[in-house]
Amino acid sequence: MVRTHLEKVWDIISPDPTTVRSLQQALGTADDLFARMFVNRGITDFNEAKAFLNPDFDQLHDPMLMKDMPKAIDRLLRAMQAGERILIYGDYDVDGTTAVSLVYGVLSKHHDNIDYYIPDRYKEGYGISITGMEYARDNNCQLVIALDCGIKAHGAIAKANDLGLDVIVCDHHLPGDTLPPAYAILDPKQSQCPYPFKELSGCGIGYKLLQALGEQLGWDDQELWQWLDLVAISAACDIVPMLGENRVLTALGLEKIQRKPLPGVAALLADTQASGNHQKREQRPLTVSDLVFKIGPRINAAGRMESARHAVELLLGHATEAVEQQANLLRMHNDDRRQLDLDITDAAIKQLQEEPDFDDKRSIVIYNEAWSAFGKSVKGVIGIVASRLVDQFYKPTIVLTKSEGLLAGSARSVHGFNVYAALLACKDYLEAFGGHKYAAGMQLREENLERFAKAFEQVVARTIDTHSLQPRIAIEAEIGFDRIPTKRYGPESKFWRNLNRFAPFGPQNRRPVFLTRHVRANGYAREVGNGHLRCTFIDGMRIEHPAIGWGLAHKIDLLSEGPVDICYVIDENAYNGYRNLQLELKDIKPSEG
Repeated sequence: MVRTHLEKVWDIISPDPTTVRSLQQALGTADDLFARMFVNRGITDFNEAKAFLNPDFDQLHDPMLMKDMPKAIDRLLRAMQAGERILIYGDYDVDGTTAVSLVYGVLSKHHDNIDYYIPDRYKEGYGISITGMEYARDNNCQLVIALDCGIKAHGAIAKANDLGLDVIVCDHHLPGDTLPPAYAILDPKQSQCPYPFKELSGCGIGYKLLQALGEQLGWDDQELWQWLDLVAISAACDIVPMLGENRVLTALGLEKIQRKPLPGVAALLADTQASGNHQKREQRPLTVSDLVFKIGPRINAAGRMESARHAVELLLGHATEAVEQQANLLRMHNDDRRQLDLDITDAAIKQLQEEPDFDDKRSIVIYNEAWSAFGKSVKGVIGIVASRLVDQFYKPTIVLTKSEGLLAGSARSVHGFNVYAALLACKDYLEAFGGHKYAAGMQLREENLERFAKAFEQVVARTIDTHSLQPRIAIEAEIGFDRIPTKRYGPESKFWRNLNRFAPFGPQNRRPVFLTRHVRANGYAREVGNGHLRCTFIDGMRIEHPAIGWGLAHKIDLLSEGPVDICYVIDENAYNGYRNLQLELKDIKPSEG
């Protein structure tokens, strides 16, 4: 029998109490909660905390510190002065398309002889392609700026050199043992790069290139500010750590979207509102979640379902009617993508339920030849399907489909397990593979599938820590209901303002999850929607807070059996002119004692 609901482990973060007290005194506050939150994020003194709460352009590092930046700027300036044709090349996902839109959008204002290129996901695959380099040659380009890719493109860049092209690589992925023969490589993760911040997105690297160029050419602050939407969308959707420069650029980008979004971004947001039946909900400040769940999937869907050029055309667009049409097209692509990945996910779950030894396995490797009937777009959604299966079963997962005579797969992992290392151990059965700790891709021959699946299972079973086989929730702090403002004035409270100052949230700066023990439902708990739980909790001091638990309706019986412990994030609910704070539940467990 396949397990459908896995119990989560609650991990309460325990910062050093002496450090918390010291910072609390420096902050001059009687409440230790926010001092604790700072320490949980590695922030231990007043100046660090002040900078964290006030992201500003002054906190950005000098772009010329990046290895090869002077060389890249010199080559770019020579190309612009000589009127050379420049090709802006980028990957087909959100990071790549926003990076292309940013760099092309800015440079095209200062250089007429410029073009951009997005590889076809299904014909060319990821990264710099030979086809793309031949396109550059055939269109009389002399310089290629490759964004969000290229750090391992040895063959394609060597081919570009043979074709008379210079390539500037702007990448953020981990380099291999050797670097490709590019004219210049901008990647903070390469060895001997002194740049202080290593975790920029691909679009973020493109921004640093433009920042350096702007300093050389004397651009005013507005030149890059007007494109910050794209840097924020990139950082949010590429799941880079939301600290340092990423946090600064994302915070400033969200503020810019709120004030004056790019026409294409405004069209995406407007179309999301119109199609989501949110007419009664009040406007609230944009968050990283809005970028990740509203904008990102639509941009990604262009490359998954047809051509990523549609996304670039939208992000570069200005005419109202044109961007509205493009936004509508991306919505339709995303609707098709969503239905396709749900259909394949349902089919995959049914297939796994028929495996008699499924619960004994530590991994999932799944393939069904019938999926190819859905067309080439299957390859564009198998990564999403793999993520859904990880959410459902919490095992390292590989989903495969047939493509160009081989099986193409996407791997997704669980916390703490390096799926790339597992693939490396199985490389004898693979034609090609690449990726990082938590996500990877591979190709293999169909006749090697059974041997590969067996080898992968053996590697996972031998190397995975048992702690990695259960989903875990990191809890910021245990608090009582008296800490959380109630009723209508919650959204205006000092507590809520201070909590929001920790935003934007993301990896390494997650939305704080709180724990409250020994609370009861007030008797009106009910299932809403498709498997969700709505109720109001009350504590021993008769303090009440409303709550919503997405996907937690299966825990409704616990609420009638006695007191429970709950972990949750705090969110604002605005509806029909009424605003209040509500608890967004992450898990519920029976209280002990």
